[in-house]
Parts: sequence; C-alpha cells; structure tokens
Amino acid sequence: MTDSWGTSPEADARPGTEATREPGRDAAEPSGAGAEGPGTGADLHLELAGPESIRTRLMRALREAIDSGRLAPETRLPSHRGLAADLGIARNTVADAYAELVEEGWLTARQGSGTRVARRARPLEPDGPRPPVRPAPQRPAHDLMPSSPDAAAFPRAAWLASARRALGSAPGDAFGVGDPRGRIELRRALVEYLARARGVRTSPDRIIVCSGVADGLSLLCALLRGPVAVESYGLGFHRDIIARAGLRTLPLTVDGHGARVEELSGIRAEGVLLTPAHQFPTGGPLHRDRRAAVVDWARATAGVLLEDDYDGEFRYDREPVGAVQGLDPERVVYLGSVSKSLSPALRLGWMVLPGWLVDGVLGVKGPRETRSGVVDQLTLADFIARGSYDRHLRRMRRVYRRRRDRLTAALAERAPHVRVRGIAAGLHAVLDLPEGTEPAVLRAARRHGLALDGLGPYRHPDSGMPARDGLVIGYGTPPEHAFAAALEALCRALPGPPRAGV
Repeated sequence: MTDSWGTSPEADARPGTEATREPGRDAAEPSGAGAEGPGTGADLHLELAGPESIRTRLMRALREAIDSGRLAPETRLPSHRGLAADLGIARNTVADAYAELVEEGWLTARQGSGTRVARRARPLEPDGPRPPVRPAPQRPAHDLMPSSPDAAAFPRAAWLASARRALGSAPGDAFGVGDPRGRIELRRALVEYLARARGVRTSPDRIIVCSGVADGLSLLCALLRGPVAVESYGLGFHRDIIARAGLRTLPLTVDGHGARVEELSGIRAEGVLLTPAHQFPTGGPLHRDRRAAVVDWARATAGVLLEDDYDGEFRYDREPVGAVQGLDPERVVYLGSVSKSLSPALRLGWMVLPGWLVDGVLGVKGPRETRSGVVDQLTLADFIARGSYDRHLRRMRRVYRRRRDRLTAALAERAPHVRVRGIAAGLHAVLDLPEGTEPAVLRAARRHGLALDGLGPYRHPDSGMPARDGLVIGYGTPPEHAFAAALEALCRALPGPPRAGV
C-alpha cells in the first residue's frame, strides 16, 4: 500500500541503513549536494503507486513528470539524500534511478551542477488534432489611454529603501493575520499626509485600507440601499460596480463647473459619487458653491457623498483644491489610492469614513485583511513619513506638466482647429471633435498604432445631456523616449480643419 507521497512499507530499507548503503556511494553522488541534510532541497511531488519495485516506480514517475512538461528542461532535481528522505525510501534507490535515467538521456549529471532534466527532453504532443493557433492581438505602438502613470518612472530606489527600513523595524505581529482596517503605521501616516496635502480631517480609526478606489466603492455599495447619483460623464466601471450591488445610478448633468448638484433635489438618491478635484473625464474642479451645496444636501437628507479624489495630486495652472471631506467629515467618504501617483500594481488605496460607517464597512470587509499586502502597506507608510512621496509627486508634476505643454504645443501647430479642454490638472486632456466624427477618428487612430479613448463610452446611457464627440488623451503612460512619436501619430490621426462654407 502506497500513499500519495510515495511512502511504502515494502522491504526497501530506510535511508542510511546497513542493508542498502554501498561503500563509496556518497562521494559519487552526481547531485553536487552531498552536504545536504535529510529533507532539504527542492520539493518534488511524485506518485509511486504500482506493484513494481520502488526503483521502477520512481523511474516511471520521473519519466511521466518530464513527458508531461511538469519538469521542464534544465530543472534541477533534489539530491539523492533529499529525495530519499522526502519519499521515505533508500538513498541508493534514488541514486540508481537517477543514474539509469542519465544513461537513457532523460537526465544529465555534472559535477557542481547537480542532476537536471536533459535539454532534449520535451513534453509529448497531445493526441488528436491541434486547435488552431490564433495570433495574439498586436499591441498598439503608442499608448495614450487615460488614467495610467508612466510605469518607468516608479521610484524604485526610494521604494526599496523604504521597504528595507519598514521590514527592519516591523513588529512581529505585522506578519500574522492582517487587521482589516490596515496597518496602523500606514493609517497614521495617511492622517498626517491627507490633512497637510488635501485638507482631510480624520483619525487613524476612521481610515480603512483597501486595494484601490474601485475596491472601496464596492465595499461601500454593499451598505447602500437606495440609488446613487453619478456624473453624466464618468468612469463606466464605477457605474458597473454600483449596478452589481443592485443599485440604480442616476445621472447628474456636467458642465464647466462640474456636476450640477442642484439636480439632487429632484431625485431620490441615498448617495452621490463625484470627482470634485478634477471631473473625469471632462476636466475642471467642482465649483465652490456646488461643493457647499452637495454637503448641505447630504446633511438635509442623511445622504452620503462618495468623493473620488481623482487627480487630486496633479495640478498645474491653478491653486490646489482641497477635499470636500474637510467641509463635513460625517457626511463625506473620501476615497484615494496610489494607482496614478505611484503605480496601479501596488493595489493600495484608502477610505476615510464617517464614524457611523466604520463598523459597517469592516463587517463587509471581513475579519482579516485579504486585499492589500502588509509589506507594501508598511513600505508606503515609511515612504510617506520620510517625505519620499512628496518628493516623487513634485518630480512627476514637473514631468507631466512638460508633457501636457508638449501636447498642447503640438496641437496648436498641427491641429489648431481642435479645442483642448481639462488640462489644468490630471494626466489627460479632452479634444473636442466635430459632431459625428468620433468613430472615424478612432478608426484612424488604430491605423496609426494609437490606443486612446473617445468620449462616448464615458457618457451615462440614461443621461439627458446631448452626446459630445471627442477624444480622451492620456499623456501619462508613454515613457519619455516614446512621447514625441506618440504625439506625431496623434496629429496624423486627427481630422483636418473644416472646409469653408461647410
């Protein structure tokens, strides 16, 4: 009888017994790991079931693992001693099996390199006809999609230094079951930073770490019971998150001063989701009168404002606009992340909650942290506390402002008939197009190797606003060396000036 790990009560003696040890065999072990202790080395799962001898079963299991591709060419196998200890069989049985497979060409053994799967060993082809191979979609040459930062600009050296400090000083409990609120070190750092940089008023016990704004929004929507008002032009995946929670979205008209929040009085909404710092995608901050008005609405109706601080860190031609949360911390949920300021790969965000919402959100999130890694949380806490986050943001503001200026200069020279909007902050610009031309321009952009968005997908399907034709151009994603070529391709894709009299 054999278990799934290959241990067997059959007559093979255990490793190291006098019945199986051969004089001089230790020195000849080809694995190059003679100093290895029992049970150490790489793990290797093998099934040794069957009536044959253990050596025969072991050789068959190794051949099958190589044939199937589970053991790729050049994979280093455990030493004789390590595999014998793991499988509960004699060490010399493993040595004999390895040696015979070397002779057959399945394995190679070189002094100092150990025993490895031979390079010429390849997985067997599956029986039957192969499915047709579909060519992978060709990646666009130029990425001007909005909402993404320059990945190459991630501050690796400063982040690594923070990671080393954070790991060196982390308490032992940091590596246990994660607190669903997030690490206290990060929450304390966020209290100081958000108060100083964004005018947010809060305390560590009112901050809950999440994996990003979308994650935070999904947690909040699980607590809402009524419709949510949203901007007529906004992120479609935000509307999808709200819809998946079983809630309706009610569109608010957007103009040059942001969402027209006075329309809230004519609808029955429990919450409203806004991007007050820089309306996405049309651009511009929410007017100060409307900021006060939406807070008054929330107080009067016991509603809640969900404030997505989109582009709050990146402004160029205007004074910083503080968070609406500072006007009333008990009626506003502030949502932020490092997705654009650092990298979306970090999966780190936060919710600054009214006191009455904290327990409900924690109840939805569950008893332990499952979304954000502790090491990244500790690293970000140090990164903020040391001033590295501020230095990175200042540097990237200069980089993105130069790109924005290059974009507007290129359009002024090559397409002066195209109006550019929403450029006082953020990482994108909106280009107005003549009515009905958006689909044709998008097709032209694809022909020139451009990935970019039109305005159409951002419009709420139930919006009463007339549809507008335009492009949403993200200038954060291309690396510096590729930006000029991306601008050239964009200018070639744009339509020419309207003909006189048309």
